[in-house]
Amino acid sequence: MADTLSIVVVEKDRDQALLIVDSLRASGDHEIFVISEEAGLARRISERNPDIVLVDIASPSRDMLEELTLASSPMERPVAMFVDRSDQGLTKAAIEAGVSAYVVDGLQPDRIKPIIDAAIARFHMFHQVRTELAQTKRALQERKVIDRAKGILMKAQGIDEDAAYALLRKTAMAQGRKIVDVADALVTAAGLLS
Repeated sequence: MADTLSIVVVEKDRDQALLIVDSLRASGDHEIFVISEEAGLARRISERNPDIVLVDIASPSRDMLEELTLASSPMERPVAMFVDRSDQGLTKAAIEAGVSAYVVDGLQPDRIKPIIDAAIARFHMFHQVRTELAQTKRALQERKVIDRAKGILMKAQGIDEDAAYALLRKTAMAQGRKIVDVADALVTAAGLLS
């Protein structure tokens, strides 16, 4: 943990919460806020807007996982969850809720720092993958719109594909717009006229 982090710790047991806070303070000068109740968890986490959320619970309930989904949706921050025992269904639900690290056998103070580091690294890796996926989907959608617009131009003007693309590009440049925007307008207009 290189920089000072804002950390929310979700822990019902006061003594365990103090132990966690002491362990976090030993690893750096962090801003730490403890939440001891599950009620309103999403709202309370959002109000704090922490860099990471640490949840220490014997066995997470579906309600808690829903609260975490709301709190970190759309996966805005890393969440590390420490549980006492493994449950395949809850593990899957926790990961789907945006949990970056799901650690079985509870939270042990000497393991906090490497787990936080791993949760943050994993969160950033998945965030990058999600961003790249969104960009790829957008590029594919744009390609489809441009291809449809070229098809409309080819049919209406009796020109080949290269000429249709050149016409789209020329129009976009003349209007100071992106090719996909011109293509989308053409597709929309053609849809209204047919």
